Amino acid sequence: MTAKEVIREAIGTARFITQQYVADLSDQELLMRPVPQANHLAWQLGHLVCSAHDMLSGVGVSMPPLPAGFAERHSRDAASSPDTAGYAEKQAYLSLMEQVREAALAALERLPDAQLDQPAPEAMRSYAPTVGSVFAMVGLHEMMHTGQFAVLRRKLGKPVVI
Repeated sequence: MTAKEVIREAIGTARFITQQYVADLSDQELLMRPVPQANHLAWQLGHLVCSAHDMLSGVGVSMPPLPAGFAERHSRDAASSPDTAGYAEKQAYLSLMEQVREAALAALERLPDAQLDQPAPEAMRSYAPTVGSVFAMVGLHEMMHTGQFAVLRRKLGKPVVI
């Protein structure tokens, strides 16, 4: 496999797992915290959209605009707020995630292979030292959060789907 194929696979696998884990969750269940102090899934889905949007923009990918106020609603400061007003419905999150994924994959296809080895912006280098690792982080970050989704599924008594 080429580096681009591995990155595409990581992004695709993460998205498949996310979709499986949220398919049978209601909009209300997305607002539940699996344990106190944990972030609810609606915030996490929005956080994934915002972080992928920011990371990819940081390496020069032209990203679709986010809805007004979306980044603020899904900021770290908003994560611990008990106020659940203003979060989107599940389908809106999935649609935004798909738009970001499509932009990422299209940009990856256009990117010359040698560009994957170029240094990432300084602010990202501690977790993604190269442009290629920034693209990989889009899938890896989503995969990390799906582990938290599984905890809520267990709390709700949902069936194991993967």
